[in-house]
Amino acid sequence: MTAHNTEPFRRHDTDTALPTLPHLTSMTWRHGLFVHWPISPDALRPQLPDPLALETWEGDAWISVLPFVLVNVGLRGSPSATRIAFPELNVRTYVRYRDDPGLFFFSVDVGNPLVAAAAGQTRLPVRYAQMHVSGSETGISFSSRRTDVNPATAGEPDRESGWFSATYRPDGDAFRPEPDTLEYWLTERRRFYAPANGDVLTAEVSHEPWPLQPAEVTIHENTLFEADGLPVPTESPIAYYCDELSMTGSVPRRL
Repeated sequence: MTAHNTEPFRRHDTDTALPTLPHLTSMTWRHGLFVHWPISPDALRPQLPDPLALETWEGDAWISVLPFVLVNVGLRGSPSATRIAFPELNVRTYVRYRDDPGLFFFSVDVGNPLVAAAAGQTRLPVRYAQMHVSGSETGISFSSRRTDVNPATAGEPDRESGWFSATYRPDGDAFRPEPDTLEYWLTERRRFYAPANGDVLTAEVSHEPWPLQPAEVTIHENTLFEADGLPVPTESPIAYYCDELSMTGSVPRRL
């Protein structure tokens, strides 16, 4: 891999701009968790493709895992009968392309094999994973076991292929992150980038500011970093919960 620049955060520079691409899809995020770990920029920088610069906050790069559920997913204006729902699990970091801050996705796991296959046609790093999500008075239980095999004809997926299991719940009042805070920097971005067979794809989402709550989290299993070939963070994470947020999204395109 080629060495890359590291871009420090510039105040009031996080992306909440209006969409610049046609937004053809709409969906609603539910029962989602943000788990963020600080990590050395030198350890993470080589994992990015050349057009992107790694962003840092006060000298630290950050890597995040987001489990959540998407419901009412479909083309904008389409009837509810045609819409679908599925759980999703993202591993991402924080980057800049030219003057545009954004997110870089190392992996996107989804709990619907048809969605994974369709997304694969766009060359995004989307994979099918066996997922289970349930809720109770104690919180949300989310588990994911990535697999490249047919679970109907093969055994359990290898641990190294990417497992994640956590129990989480909100633990405080909802708030909207203020500019010039770490919470804002970590969440208020509307563009994302992803690798695609030597190229880089980009797309946008549009939504209101995140209504975040502090989260109480117990991570039972996490081999996503090893599975994605990433350095494993050694410091404790910070976590936030978001119960629900509607959004729209564009079709990915090549940079």
